Amino acid sequence: MRQLSHSGVASQTGAVNPTVATLTVATVLERSTRRLARARLHYGHGTASAGDDAAALLWHVMALPLPAPSSVYRRRVPALALRALEQLLRRRIRERMPVVYLTQRCWFAGLPMYVDQRVLIPRSPIAELIERRFSPWIESVRVRRILDLGTGSGCIAIACARAFARARVDAADVSEAALAVARINIRRHRLSKRVRAVQSDHFAGLAGASYDIIVSNPPYVARRQLGGLPAEYRHEPRLALAAGVDGLDFARIILRDAAAHLNPGGILIVEVGDSERALRRTYPRLPFTWLTFERGGGGVFVIEREQLMPRKRRTSECRAIP
Repeated sequence: MRQLSHSGVASQTGAVNPTVATLTVATVLERSTRRLARARLHYGHGTASAGDDAAALLWHVMALPLPAPSSVYRRRVPALALRALEQLLRRRIRERMPVVYLTQRCWFAGLPMYVDQRVLIPRSPIAELIERRFSPWIESVRVRRILDLGTGSGCIAIACARAFARARVDAADVSEAALAVARINIRRHRLSKRVRAVQSDHFAGLAGASYDIIVSNPPYVARRQLGGLPAEYRHEPRLALAAGVDGLDFARIILRDAAAHLNPGGILIVEVGDSERALRRTYPRLPFTWLTFERGGGGVFVIEREQLMPRKRRTSECRAIP
């Protein structure tokens, strides 16, 4: 969610009175922020603070523009919008429902995305890599085919299609429910000619396909960690989070099969989050490059196709080159 700055207007109560139609946007925003802060909620599902949540909900009920001119904060909030906001605030606090599910809208790599509880809320630091066209790991001019494995809402696939105007993108997921959401976003971004939503259990539905880039944000939460997640995570599909005892069930399959679907010189980018340490221990000989991000986040590696291939196979291919 984009940061929305607001002026600090003092308030005497944290509740939003739905019968009062003379409150300004600034006042309602301040009161809502304080109310959410007192509730001690968890953030990180597309927003980073109580202020972000309050702004997202208020902007939603009033259909305010982004970015907002300073005059917006002096606007009066209609009674109908106050009532709608009150309902959303109660759900955010009582149900611990992430605000993105309440508004069904978030931003990824600067692009608006539709989301609902059929998919994980987009929040991957991979967005920064896409914005940089995966530089310096690959030359953007040679990228023609991209695979987003475990696409969910389709956010990574769509952002890749925007970043690589000549590329065709496969948005693959095992969940048909998730693919329904991805198709909504593909249509809204008018990318149906270049982005294909395809049902596939890992690479099973992609026989014969090869790519210049394979990117994936698969499930990576270990069994022991799953039960200790904040309540907000219970609203997300378990299928998109749980990854076995050590959090590597999906990463193992990707590392095993990716090379067969990468073109020469192709790259694999995978987010494994807090399972990074387990992955390092499990694959001590693989030359992962672990990435850092200006906007925060981690647990993302990049590795080249040739680095994934067994030594004997690499040698035989080199001999075959005239």
